[in-house]
Amino acid sequence: MQAVIQTSYGAPEELLAKTCHSVRWYAAQNGKHKMDNFSTNARRADISRRKVALIAGLGLLGMAVLAPLALFGILNPLVDTSNPTATVANFLESEGTFRLAIAAFLVVTFLDVLMAWALYVILRPVNATLAMLVGWLRLAAAAAFLPALANLLDVAQLLGSPAASALPAAVVEAQVMASIASFHNAWDLVLAVFGLHLLGVGALVYKSIQFPRFLGVLVVIAGVGYLADTFTRILIPDFAFTFSIFTFVGEALLIVAFFYRAIRGFADEQVAVPSGAAIPVAAI
Repeated sequence: MQAVIQTSYGAPEELLAKTCHSVRWYAAQNGKHKMDNFSTNARRADISRRKVALIAGLGLLGMAVLAPLALFGILNPLVDTSNPTATVANFLESEGTFRLAIAAFLVVTFLDVLMAWALYVILRPVNATLAMLVGWLRLAAAAAFLPALANLLDVAQLLGSPAASALPAAVVEAQVMASIASFHNAWDLVLAVFGLHLLGVGALVYKSIQFPRFLGVLVVIAGVGYLADTFTRILIPDFAFTFSIFTFVGEALLIVAFFYRAIRGFADEQVAVPSGAAIPVAAI
């Protein structure tokens, strides 16, 4: 029997070696095929930066509408810092509108989280480490704004509860004015973190080949404006000038730039991949 095996296939050791080699070759080819398919499917399933730019443009546009509307259109007109009695009366008369402003601020916070992700995806090719830092700063600003927003919710809950009528009017007025002041103080601190975030965004936009350099400069100026507002309020209590009213241009143009990239696409995404073709693992 051993002679037959040796005649037909060679020595048993040679037969075993050939079998093991065949098994290894099949496994390697099968595994490579599966990996190529996995890589292709993963690449196709991932969202393109062109779509992310559209999401970023819509997100920034939504924030540009909701935040000023809630702050300047609803909240500030209700508050009279020199007349707490009138302020409480205004909140009671416009309770529904005031609660809509709180909801709008909350939506802005959600959009901040979305923007942290979108900016990281768009600006990651420029500098992945700085893009990640920029994203975390945006998330930090969003997280810090939630306690500030809780102050406004405290006002709404206090004035909307039966307990408010049982308390002396002076106590209710003092609590309302203190909560409003706490909201504005926290808002100033959040804007400082947001300004630092914009410095990073501006630096990345300036270095990117996808955006004009002047846009990066304007975004940096916007960030400096927010930082200047916060530090002047901390260091100079009677300082009433607001820098960010004049330095926000870069933020507005950033919305336009994202919509432009959503329409025209990104230069480094113009490489066409034939339908059904596998993308080599080494190319990823």
